[in-house]
Amino acid sequence: MSGRKLIQIDQSEWLRLQRRARELQAVRRDVPRLIKDVRKQTRADVDRAFSRVQARQRRQDEAIGRLSDQARELEADTTRKLREQAEHLHQDLRETAGRIERQTRERLDEQRRETERALAAERAERRAETARLTHEVDVLKADRVHAGDTVRTWLADADTMAELIDGTLPHDRYAPGRLDKLRRRVATARNTAGAGRFDAALAVAQEAFHELSDLRVEIEQRELEHCLARQGAVEALVQVQCLAEDNRHHPVVGPDGQPVPGYSLDVVHWSEGEFDQVLSDTAAALARARDPHTEVTDLHALRDEAAPRLEQGLGEAVEKAGMRQLASQLRVNLADVVAHTLHDLAFYDLVEEESGYVADDPRGAFHARLRNMASGNEIRVEIAQADKDSERSVIRVESSDHDITAEAELRSRADAVYTALREQGLPMGVEPTPPVSVPAPGPSERPAWQPGSAGQERPAP
Repeated sequence: MSGRKLIQIDQSEWLRLQRRARELQAVRRDVPRLIKDVRKQTRADVDRAFSRVQARQRRQDEAIGRLSDQARELEADTTRKLREQAEHLHQDLRETAGRIERQTRERLDEQRRETERALAAERAERRAETARLTHEVDVLKADRVHAGDTVRTWLADADTMAELIDGTLPHDRYAPGRLDKLRRRVATARNTAGAGRFDAALAVAQEAFHELSDLRVEIEQRELEHCLARQGAVEALVQVQCLAEDNRHHPVVGPDGQPVPGYSLDVVHWSEGEFDQVLSDTAAALARARDPHTEVTDLHALRDEAAPRLEQGLGEAVEKAGMRQLASQLRVNLADVVAHTLHDLAFYDLVEEESGYVADDPRGAFHARLRNMASGNEIRVEIAQADKDSERSVIRVESSDHDITAEAELRSRADAVYTALREQGLPMGVEPTPPVSVPAPGPSERPAWQPGSAGQERPAP
């Protein structure tokens, strides 16, 4: 008589393993090395970003050099402050690379606001100086040649400033339409001057120049704000990426909580694609963070939402990998207990060459074949999880007897296995659950279980 008995393993042992595996979720942080790796990558990003800033400033210097002496003097302080601000931010980001925290970001934001206030004060002084110069034009009204030259100088300076903004700054991104509007005002001033109304033309030309200068400062500030936001997002995501690379392999922790020498957890293998998915998602988020067209609000979301979510996903992938490896070892332990129990009970010996993981993959079920050498009877044991990442394991015991074995004998074997598991310290529930009988397939439906060279089930030849 042949038959199969199923024994479900209570979740207590699973929960014990889960507590051990959960310790892995707090991904290993080799802090000195992590900071070094993140710093190396983020400094390269900082240098690339500010190399573009420096190139833009050089082109602006060339344009400023084409302004009139008067306008160039008015722009001197603004240009100096913008350059100093960019240099200080570049240096600060390089120094804090790998450890840019909330306090650091707040300090850098405050520095930027201080520069904005200084620039605003400087622009107010410029406008006051321009008002004084405009008053002097009243004296020049009688000298139409001099008045015309003064207006044309301001118009040329406004054109130069407009070209500077158009050629070096992303004005369409931060101030769409404003440059065109100011250019129309310059054109209006030029038409007014052409009609001989130099006083009116001068006022419009000067105001247009100052608004163009203000627009330049505003865009520069928005660009530096973007650089800071991008760096925060890049650093947060690079940290996740470095954590992932640092956690590809984990030490296997023993019952005492200490690493087991010579053993490690291959997170990529045991996570079954989940670790790779985190890496892929992190790479995609990092590409967005490095994209110069990603908006500041999106960069903040990448830093404050995407990076923490990806790090959590990394921890979960590591935890599941550890859980699955521990569950795999538990299947071997269960098979060992079953084999010893059946040997002591009915003289069945383990056929080692025909036992092992299905497809030789330790992530799958474990099969053991046992044989009574005297009678030729066999018992096949399968230990598997009830479902993927389930808290329950299931033991299937299938007897294939040449002689006749009573149902009571089959139940006695299952009960003995059940008892042995509990005696080995593997919890089976508060009250013993009777083994479940499963109808065995008929001879024509049941091929002999035989692992091939790869450990897969296949019919016996």
